Amino acid sequence: MARPAVLPARREVVSFPSEQLILVDEQDHELGRLPKDKCHDGDGILHRAFSLFIFDGQGRLLLQQRSAQKRLWPLFWSNSCCSHPRHGESMDEAVHRRLQQELGISSDLRFLFKFIYQARYGDHGSEHELCWVYLGRSNDPVAPNRNEVADWRFVDIAEIDCDLNANAPAYTPWMKLEWERIRSEFGHLLPVSSA
Repeated sequence: MARPAVLPARREVVSFPSEQLILVDEQDHELGRLPKDKCHDGDGILHRAFSLFIFDGQGRLLLQQRSAQKRLWPLFWSNSCCSHPRHGESMDEAVHRRLQQELGISSDLRFLFKFIYQARYGDHGSEHELCWVYLGRSNDPVAPNRNEVADWRFVDIAEIDCDLNANAPAYTPWMKLEWERIRSEFGHLLPVSSA
């Protein structure tokens, strides 16, 4: 599994327990807002989120290992970037902001689908999200924010499929759900590896 060039580490604080997330119903209609920490308490309260799958010019997917500081699924491997739009922020603004904050990259993004999932992480809380899923490409050098990202790597599609089968517990629940749907419904949009 290939590693990108190493750039100087950044340590910007870009996530706050008090940031206002957008509460939604199952049709994605806004219902109000609530601090992020409250959204993730107990079984979780349904809120709007996004997941990005970013490929490089060689057709490899950028995976990240979540920071050890994360409340939910610390040090688990996941898709390139995932987060939440903040109150008063459009989804387009949110996805591009977060790519820069977390990975130091930019990308054109293609919306694929929305879905709802709920997953509990022991006694630490839950994700309960209506998640917008996007596909993108970027050749920008990765400059991860170490407050958000513990590690990262680029992986060929065949390697992802194999590792998800062999090491499923190492990955976040949303990554597994999203990748399965991307492979079954949007495989024609995935790049062909040039490696």
